[in-house]
Amino acid sequence: MEGKMKLGIFLLVAVLASGASAQANAKASDGPAKPDKVQSEPASVAGPDYKIGADDTLHISVWKEPDLTETLPVRPDGKISMPLLNDVAAAGLTPSELADSISTKLKKYISDPRVTVVVTAMNSQKIYVMGEVTHTGPMALQPNMTVLQALATAGFTQFANTKGIYVLRMDSGKQQKIPVNYRALIKGEAIDQNLVLKPGDTVVVP
Repeated sequence: MEGKMKLGIFLLVAVLASGASAQANAKASDGPAKPDKVQSEPASVAGPDYKIGADDTLHISVWKEPDLTETLPVRPDGKISMPLLNDVAAAGLTPSELADSISTKLKKYISDPRVTVVVTAMNSQKIYVMGEVTHTGPMALQPNMTVLQALATAGFTQFANTKGIYVLRMDSGKQQKIPVNYRALIKGEAIDQNLVLKPGDTVVVP
């Protein structure tokens, strides 16, 4: 009887040891823990010469300073609010100029600050679409946006007169009326009338 108990205990210990060894081997085969992926910077929707304006959205990152890295809007007064610096003027500056301004201000608190500014939404530059369209009113002006792209976004009502479309543009204090031959454009003709829109342009669909 005593011999059978000893044998049973021996077998139990052997099984437990085998299980522990298998778990250790499984963990070892998984390899070292992988570090978390570094989040990439968001893509800029504006070119390097773009002038930041009110209502734009900016992603500001400071290298090795996660508490200072954030996405924030430009206030109506043209400023942004940042930790340590409070209000910083942003409107009228390019992204690189704003990055230099922030870097200069941060030198009081951080050694060799490296700042990146990315425009993630351009809301300050607008055009306007009026008349027989399904979406009237202001529209955010995208880079190199053409009149055809604006019309595609606005959409026509069933009463739209596509022969009479025009763009109103202020030039040197004078208002210009620029006709747009929509039917020719969609046929690939009169391409010169597919205007690249400027801030403040108004597209009218009678």
